[in-house]
Amino acid sequence: MLGGAGSGKVRILIADDHEMVLDVFAMYLSSAPDMEVTTAKTLDEAVDYINSDGPYDVVLLDLNMPGMNGVAGLRKAIKSNGGKPVAIITGNPTPRMLDEIMNAGSSGIVLKTTGVRSLANAIRFMHAGEHYMPLELVRERHNAGRQTKNGRLSDKEMMVLSYLAEGKQNKEIANDLKLAEPTIKMHVTSICKKLAASNRTQAVIVARDLGLI
Repeated sequence: MLGGAGSGKVRILIADDHEMVLDVFAMYLSSAPDMEVTTAKTLDEAVDYINSDGPYDVVLLDLNMPGMNGVAGLRKAIKSNGGKPVAIITGNPTPRMLDEIMNAGSSGIVLKTTGVRSLANAIRFMHAGEHYMPLELVRERHNAGRQTKNGRLSDKEMMVLSYLAEGKQNKEIANDLKLAEPTIKMHVTSICKKLAASNRTQAVIVARDLGLI
């Protein structure tokens, strides 16, 4: 374990059962003048540190280490850390897992491939009260959000869908997008098919339920 309370530095707890990842992250962060690091190798050990020495300014948890049980461990740590930031360290999360992590209350997601300088900046960002996610994960999450059970909505279909949500008719949409009205009709038909909707009104309702608009 590195670090202790009362120094005025940003107090960080990193928990990961991969010793190499843990050592590299802890060594670099401990060298930063504004940071102080404590390490753990299991969720139970991390929670023990939080209960005895916490709350910590930022807690980073390996998603797959012993005791985590997915986002259940994340929720447990968030509850123990008294409202201060708790984030996840992981390898290559699926879009569904990204949503589960963020919906569980995580302050961010840090990839294990993150450079140490970027990691330090991410910690400062979360310590300031912001949510952190690498740009590549933001893009993946955004693209996955367009996926329906019958295919991914194209950029143009997403644009037309936004106009449908405003209640605009095909002619109005065509004028705004400077496209032919039959082209808009084709896009609306495709949107309805991909969303398994019987009409444009239902398509908007389904899209809202899916979080597309």
